[in-house]
Amino acid sequence: MPAPAFLLPSHPLDPRRVDPQFAWEARLLRDLGGEHHLVDHDALLAGDAHPAVRGVPAGRGPFWYRGWMLPSHRYAEFAAALAERGGHLLTSPPGYASAHELPGWYEVFEGATPQSVWLPAAGTEPFGAARLAPAVARLGGRGPAIVKDYVKSRKHEWDEACFIPELADLPAVERVVARFVELQAEHLAGGVVLRRFEEFTRVGWDTRTAPPGNGSDDAPGGGPDTDRAAGRGASRHAADGRRRAVEARVWWLDGEPVLVGPHPDLPGCPAAPDLSVVRPLVRALGCRFVTTDLAERADGSGWRVVEVGDGQVSELPRGIDPSGLLIALLAA
Repeated sequence: MPAPAFLLPSHPLDPRRVDPQFAWEARLLRDLGGEHHLVDHDALLAGDAHPAVRGVPAGRGPFWYRGWMLPSHRYAEFAAALAERGGHLLTSPPGYASAHELPGWYEVFEGATPQSVWLPAAGTEPFGAARLAPAVARLGGRGPAIVKDYVKSRKHEWDEACFIPELADLPAVERVVARFVELQAEHLAGGVVLRRFEEFTRVGWDTRTAPPGNGSDDAPGGGPDTDRAAGRGASRHAADGRRRAVEARVWWLDGEPVLVGPHPDLPGCPAAPDLSVVRPLVRALGCRFVTTDLAERADGSGWRVVEVGDGQVSELPRGIDPSGLLIALLAA
């Protein structure tokens, strides 16, 4: 089988060029002897998968996608359009959904991640007190929590649309959830998730002093896990950067860690997570290329899985050399 090629998003104004956020990955791939082709991310989001992959050579593949997030159903359309051209993605649509959306991975990681419950979106039915009360009860009915959807949070609107100080205050729960749903609007992914808030080790960190690099730093437009850092229960000052949880991002390929670095929100902030608990869980998930974001509990009792994500749409932190990761992907 030929070495995998990479599919990167094209420039929104010039389809012959790679999106600026991924230009450095394209250069590194070329330096490593890899091959990449361009796809139209905007067309994929709009449901126009066949025009989106028009520039991908027929009969080529297999492929890794490295780009902005896609809803799971759009990823499935993307895979189908490539299959009609004789190519295939190395991450299947079910595998993408399992890693990308919390309900897909939560059962495997339950006990190693903050307790969570979720309510699927049901048309225009609101997430009112009648729907929220049973979910709150399943979380124990009291204590702090955060709200997110299956993929993202509104961590930059922490007090307004993310953090719930007390689950027993049902009107407050309803208010935060309603504001979250309002702000997510048509971008609400799957439904609403309530997650137990856990205290993690924090540091004072000014991202303006972080070392320069090539990765996108909270790039706009819902890019590689821009908002997947959601719901991490990390800091009550998540939006202002005064104190942040110390997190590590681990990149796994076929159940083995191939790159460990800081979370993109805190580039240059070192973390050395214990992977002994996480490794068998990643293998049990059964997805080829995933990331785990890990944070250490403030009481020193161990590392927790904050998020799991599909590696194709996970952001690389600035100041880290991903050559080893890309080499592994090219050899997969």
